[in-house]
Amino acid sequence: MRHFVIASVLAISVTAIPLVLANETAMESDGSHHFVKDSVITTKVKAKLAAKHLSTLTSIKVDTDENGVVWLSGRAPTQDAIDLASMIAKSTEGVTAVHNDVAIEQ
Repeated sequence: MRHFVIASVLAISVTAIPLVLANETAMESDGSHHFVKDSVITTKVKAKLAAKHLSTLTSIKVDTDENGVVWLSGRAPTQDAIDLASMIAKSTEGVTAVHNDVAIEQ
């Protein structure tokens, strides 16, 4: 019984290795590594906005494209809050540019 279990594990391992390697190669060639980078930048910007403890900044939507460009959208009560959100995004590591489409609440 013990030999059967060891042989089964070995057989599964040998057949699974090509599948894992093929998946890693496909991920590298299709550009999906950019998504991880972009989500990290987005998360960093959102965390910095939340750290300011201003409820007005938490309603701002943050997106990042594959080039590290951050897109801010949503609404804020004042121009100062909009400018602060833009400044926070620009100071985040990995951000190459910021497009601020946040509007003043009416």
